[in-house]
Amino acid sequence: MYTFLPDAVRQGLEEARKAALKRKDRLSVHDGDDTYPIRRFWDGGFALELDGTDRLRGHVDIYDGPKHLYTCLVVSSVDEDFERVFEFKWATPVATKPAADFVRPDFVPAGLIEQ
Repeated sequence: MYTFLPDAVRQGLEEARKAALKRKDRLSVHDGDDTYPIRRFWDGGFALELDGTDRLRGHVDIYDGPKHLYTCLVVSSVDEDFERVFEFKWATPVATKPAADFVRPDFVPAGLIEQ
């Protein structure tokens, strides 16, 4: 697409694109002690930068800054252009409250008034 542009302009555009991606996304993948920033995230997977990332496989965690969002099972990866695209088999949202063994009512009063 940019084959007709000079090398310096092409390199500048690529650096600007990378800087814009780093600024807007705080999502990251944690694989044990290793952490990788996520470039793109969708329902069936995510993409990481091609340089400096390993091939992930198995259980990983996805964070938005310090907040733990998902626990995922990564099953495959493919190298495309400047990124490594991963697909996961399942992504389970992390619960923020303990599980309940009863049905919670839709309306819960904030407090009870005694006589």
